[in-house]
Amino acid sequence: MNALSGAAIFVVQTLISLYLVIVLLRFVLQLVKANFYNPLCQFAVRATQPLLKPIRRVIPSVGGLDTSSLLLSVVIQALLMGFVLMVTYGTFGDILHLLMWAIIGITSLFLKIFWVAMIVMVIVSWVAPNSHNPAAELAYQISEPVLAPFRRIVPNLGGMDISPIFAFLAIQVIQSFVMPPLAAHAGMPQELWRMI
Repeated sequence: MNALSGAAIFVVQTLISLYLVIVLLRFVLQLVKANFYNPLCQFAVRATQPLLKPIRRVIPSVGGLDTSSLLLSVVIQALLMGFVLMVTYGTFGDILHLLMWAIIGITSLFLKIFWVAMIVMVIVSWVAPNSHNPAAELAYQISEPVLAPFRRIVPNLGGMDISPIFAFLAIQVIQSFVMPPLAAHAGMPQELWRMI
């Protein structure tokens, strides 16, 4: 791979990955029942609507889950991985493996969204508690469903909420000890694993 193809992969991967995060964020926002009047939620809706509108006509929501945005996330991830394989090896790869790898990539990205939301929530709770910033409110709404089970198990230590520590540990264990063996078992090339 020469410098030009490396630069092309970097630019395309960065732009598509940003859009992929927005599409998956839209799924997460509906999953956690976030306030869709939040300006950041409105941005996610407007940015994803052109691609999701035709898909929604064919793919209905299932059990209250926004399956069309989840499907679009998997397709975008598979296309991005196919592009990286094409530039790197000169082949697109087979569809079944691309779909498996895309699902692994989306799962990893899903966990990262919760990780980042919890980081933002923790920092805001220390720096500006009771902030009504749209980003802070959104981070709280995304984090709360992840933290709620840990809050039931971990006692409150005199006003100090340590449940995020256990949530961070759980996500890190999954990212470090579940995802890599799963990717290796699925035969995911290193170039694709590095991008997720």
